[in-house]
Amino acid sequence: MTFALAPDRSPAPSAATSLAVALNHGVGTVLAGRHEQIEVATACVLAGGHVLIEDIPGVGKTLLAQTIAAAIGGSFARVQGSADLLPADVVGSLAPTADGFGLHFRPGPVFANVVLFDELNRANPRTQSALLEVMEEGRVTVDGHTHPVPSPFVVMATQNPVEMAGTYALAEGVTDRFMAAISLGRASAAEEVEVLTGRRGRGRLAQVQQVTTPIDLAACREAVQHVHLADAVAQYAVELLHATRSHPRVRLGASTRAGVAMIALARSFAVMGGRDHVAPHDIARAAECALPHRLVLAARERGAAAEVVHECLAQVPAPRR
Repeated sequence: MTFALAPDRSPAPSAATSLAVALNHGVGTVLAGRHEQIEVATACVLAGGHVLIEDIPGVGKTLLAQTIAAAIGGSFARVQGSADLLPADVVGSLAPTADGFGLHFRPGPVFANVVLFDELNRANPRTQSALLEVMEEGRVTVDGHTHPVPSPFVVMATQNPVEMAGTYALAEGVTDRFMAAISLGRASAAEEVEVLTGRRGRGRLAQVQQVTTPIDLAACREAVQHVHLADAVAQYAVELLHATRSHPRVRLGASTRAGVAMIALARSFAVMGGRDHVAPHDIARAAECALPHRLVLAARERGAAAEVVHECLAQVPAPRR
């Protein structure tokens, strides 16, 4: 079942809500448990953002991206990070024409609706930087010519924990392009039974029901962007940003781009909750997945960035409606 829209008509928030529910359900038929993480990924898709997934191998990171691509009826491509991966291997390059007398652009794997960049932090910094333009502007520039990627466009990148061998730390400019960061964690015992018996897992991927089309998803994104944001709620978001910048454990606080991402996610959470306006608790929920990966702490402590965000949420009073 797909949610079709009339031509040249933006959907009401209720249509986007129905799409979000269907997308969450569709992904949940394959990925065992992880309901909160699935909702965050869905919120990013509706908000037009990208997702960074940090976790150990074998917990379903690749499967999450493949399932989302199948559910939205979009094309899927995968890039495997490695130390010798070049920017041209990701965005594309010039190649000789068939007659050998000219050059033509050969698109790279980023020319898909959902792009999984597996083990991004195994790619060298130069290759990581090749993602900056396409993630921000939805286009690639090669030899002075720009090439738009398909719309909608979602990058779902995975990274191994920094303690693992052969990894490069992601630059602040790269992490700032990801709307949210999540960790899937290990499945519970009951969820592993679901996978091992075949009721969940990769064997169910071929049975994922398409719930929308790329065109209709783009229209739903338009509806999400117009969810009402009151000045008091926007001020609450600004105060949270400033709290991260003045926190004693933080060397580099959340940027304005982080605030934009947080608001976009909050709008998605509001739509997923069936509301046409952003509530303070939508901001708080968005802050927990949109801010920690963007903070640079004075001392490198694993998991400390999330603690800082929680401390900021505790010290900034939410507006009363």
